Amino acid sequence: MFKSGFVTIIGRPNVGKSTLTNYLLGEKLSIVSSKPQTTRNNIQTVLTGEDHQLVFVDTPGIHKPKHKLGEYMVDVATESIKNVDLVLFLTTAEVEVGKGDLYILEQLKDIDKPVFLVVNKVDESNPERIAKTLENYGAVCDFKEIIPISAKNGKNVDTLLKLMIENMPEGPMYYPKDMIADVQERFVVTEIIREKALRLLKEEVPHGIAVEVMSMKQTESGKYKIDVNIICEKKSHKGIIIGKQGTMLGKITRYAQEDMKTFLGEKVDLNIWVKVRKEWRDDNNLLKELGYKK
Repeated sequence: MFKSGFVTIIGRPNVGKSTLTNYLLGEKLSIVSSKPQTTRNNIQTVLTGEDHQLVFVDTPGIHKPKHKLGEYMVDVATESIKNVDLVLFLTTAEVEVGKGDLYILEQLKDIDKPVFLVVNKVDESNPERIAKTLENYGAVCDFKEIIPISAKNGKNVDTLLKLMIENMPEGPMYYPKDMIADVQERFVVTEIIREKALRLLKEEVPHGIAVEVMSMKQTESGKYKIDVNIICEKKSHKGIIIGKQGTMLGKITRYAQEDMKTFLGEKVDLNIWVKVRKEWRDDNNLLKELGYKK
């Protein structure tokens, strides 16, 4: 019997949704950062075994939006709850159930599909705190399964995967068995560049940037030539992104090229320019151009 279905991973920002997806797939497909709200679009990744296929939807973290981009991110996350076969509610070891998690759990109470409580980052907490977390969250919502894990080092992830497969309905293979992601190459390129910016830039800059691929061509030799704009909101941010004598932009470019080479399987000639677009996160037209609105 072949089992298949769709799994949405939902939770507050920065609880490890992308890290879990990447560990399960064995590929770096979702942006991973220590800063919250890094995933802006839902990414479908596909895990296929001999008797199963799971399609994961990695969503932006649900949070109180501060601008139109934030509203879009929350809409994407809440919409992902519908029409799936299983919901993984991801959180970390917390003594009390916070307001953010309570808000998300309210969205989950009325769905008729199994919901798992997955407590991540248990390697960063003590057993007493983890036990209290499981008790407190279990009192708020009727979870089908409760699993403590560490997505970073893989602790209990195999157990989680086994339980997910057991809860999948019998179904078809939705994607070819060698396919691991339902995303365009250009989108992955933008996410790689944003990740490097998130890691290298100061706190106030990263979430005020977007990445726009202007041109992406492959030469006869196989090498990719990619031209990209990093869009920021302030002239001061532009200076920080470029850095003294272009050092910061050089680092972003160099590190991004390394990941792109791994992803694309070919050498990459990457050129990045920095453009200022004031309050772009509240510009509906620009958000549509960047793929954040339908």
